Amino acid sequence: MKDKIRDIFLNLGAEVCGVANIDSFINTPKGFHPAEIYSDCKSVIVFAKALPKGIAQVSPRIIYKHFNDFGPVELDRIAYLAAIEIERSYNGFAVPIPSDGPYDYWDTDNMEGRGLISMKHAAVLAGLGTLGKSTLLLNRQYGNMLNLGAVLTNLNLLSDTPADRICIEGCSQCIENCPVNAINVDGVNQKLCRNNTYASNDRGFDVVNCNKCRTKCPMAFGK
Repeated sequence: MKDKIRDIFLNLGAEVCGVANIDSFINTPKGFHPAEIYSDCKSVIVFAKALPKGIAQVSPRIIYKHFNDFGPVELDRIAYLAAIEIERSYNGFAVPIPSDGPYDYWDTDNMEGRGLISMKHAAVLAGLGTLGKSTLLLNRQYGNMLNLGAVLTNLNLLSDTPADRICIEGCSQCIENCPVNAINVDGVNQKLCRNNTYASNDRGFDVVNCNKCRTKCPMAFGK
């Protein structure tokens, strides 16, 4: 059944898909555990859609911004349709989770937002990759060029095997290339990052001024 459920996501356009059983979420912060969203959750299905590698080769202001923002729309479409198909085929319940916004948690002083669940930590538990020093997910085949989505279900599925770490020991390219020193051993200072990264142009369109943590990584496109 797990393989057939995985195929649902892949056939809808996901590049990769993995499963984390609810028992894996033992260190999840209070308020962000999948069972706090859906009390009968037994498994979290995590999937990803790859970004075109070409958008990492150009200025991030317009092209990267536009198509990186397009990713969550596509992920939410996949989650929505997959949830319907899971319920139709396996007589369970499936809860699609917004891949980005909307979410509730916002720390104004630190400009720190958190999704309903941490997609990247769920992806690690589902065997899709490991976290780099930038805290971006690193997948062996697609590097950090993935956007993530998830569906909760009451179907009790086994977790997939954890992925091997591909972040290079001793590498600090993401840290060294951050223009505002937002990345350190404790993670990412979202306030520093957001103030440097997000802006709008004279026409009023939102732009992205920096994506160096993604593009300077030697594992950006996988191993």
